[in-house]
Amino acid sequence: QVRLVESGGGLVQAGGSLRLSCAASGSIVRINDMDWYRQAPGKQRELVAGIWPGGSTNYADSVKGRFTISRDDAKNTVYLQMNSLKPEDTAVYYCNARIMSNYSSRFVDYWGQGTQVTVSP
Repeated sequence: QVRLVESGGGLVQAGGSLRLSCAASGSIVRINDMDWYRQAPGKQRELVAGIWPGGSTNYADSVKGRFTISRDDAKNTVYLQMNSLKPEDTAVYYCNARIMSNYSSRFVDYWGQGTQVTVSP
């Protein structure tokens, strides 16, 4: 089995910072892209940032210049450094990764359980 476990969410004032972490564990052979999504109340889940093996990244326009995604392949972990947070960043943040495990010869999407980020005005 493969699991993704997020940590680092919480309550912060506008202008503050938080760092999210997501660690993958289990019978992992290889990890392709790792991504962060978020879902605010009443809204659809949206892609926040993604990172590929080798370090290429992409970001939603709303977070460019404020958020930084990174990964540590030795630890099977992806991070999201969030600076200059705004109330509109309030959402549940989900980690997603495409992982090849000992149970499949193909890459499969896995999701974390989500972590709440709340930014007060």
